[in-house]
Amino acid sequence: MLSCNSGDKRALVGETEYQKKENAYFKDASKSPLKKKDLKKFKGLDFFPVDSTYIITAKLKRAKNTPVFEMPTTTDRKALYKEFGVVTFTLKGKNCTLTIYQNQDNLEDEVYKDYLFLPFTDNTSGNESYGGGRYMDIKTTDISNNTITLNFNNTYNPYCAYNNKYSCPLTPRKNHLDLEIKAGIKVFDKH
Repeated sequence: MLSCNSGDKRALVGETEYQKKENAYFKDASKSPLKKKDLKKFKGLDFFPVDSTYIITAKLKRAKNTPVFEMPTTTDRKALYKEFGVVTFTLKGKNCTLTIYQNQDNLEDEVYKDYLFLPFTDNTSGNESYGGGRYMDIKTTDISNNTITLNFNNTYNPYCAYNNKYSCPLTPRKNHLDLEIKAGIKVFDKH
């Protein structure tokens, strides 16, 4: 039996639980990073088709005694990070290397203390995906025998891609992948 009020409720779009969760978050006006005018028209984020070739096992070499540094952001704010390590992997026949970072402010937060930060750009950046790059969250608890699974299908845009009131870390140049990562979230279309 259908409720009379069900007509104005939109179903959550997305192929995976991750995509549905992201769309639910963005749809929630109390949490969404979207501007009010964009939230009114919001029907769902645009993702590349899910592709299992973008789920890879990477080797992790942990960094030793790296200094804390100020990572530039989209504003004057300087975020404190430390290099956690470097992951190496092969994707689409190319050998790839990315640096993983640890936000020093998160170490005191019970919810985020195990989170690591993997920003990257690729050859879709500025065209099909956000020009400033995309992010991937990794947890220290996901590391096993110096390997970690990277799922590029679960990459996302920084909040500054949706609203300039946010201050987002800039992707370091060394984290550019010279190939197209056609997985994860696409550039945000405001129209």
